[in-house]
Amino acid sequence: MSKHCPNGLRIALLLSAASLAAPSTASELIYYPRNPSFGGNPAYGHVLLNSALATKTHTDPGLDDQMGLEEKTPLEQFNETLERQVVNRLTAAATSKIMGPNGNLIPGNLETDNFIINVADMGNGMLNVTTTDKLTGASTQFIVSSQ
Repeated sequence: MSKHCPNGLRIALLLSAASLAAPSTASELIYYPRNPSFGGNPAYGHVLLNSALATKTHTDPGLDDQMGLEEKTPLEQFNETLERQVVNRLTAAATSKIMGPNGNLIPGNLETDNFIINVADMGNGMLNVTTTDKLTGASTQFIVSSQ
């Protein structure tokens, strides 16, 4: 090196020369998925779930009401169960009037206090079942095979 090179430049040149002289090694990069959904170890799933739950900061104020997860008193739970049972029995009674002894639907009309049920024969063994709400006029329909 000449006298005109500053000491910092000499050191940088020596370090770069030394690094070029040293052998370098590299290995193959291998990807191992952690998430079990993408092929990772299933035992790691609880760690990911706990991590996600711990870092979750967003809360939706209307979520409980939308999902039906709000706390209900035992009386409210009983009333809902009772209402479901009554509706199930009414459905069974209506079904028994539009079904024959062999379990096939019988074309015709059935009218209850709130609904009109029309079973129409479309031919080729197909039946169109239309249910109309008397109060709102809304209706739904589906097609079934009578065989």
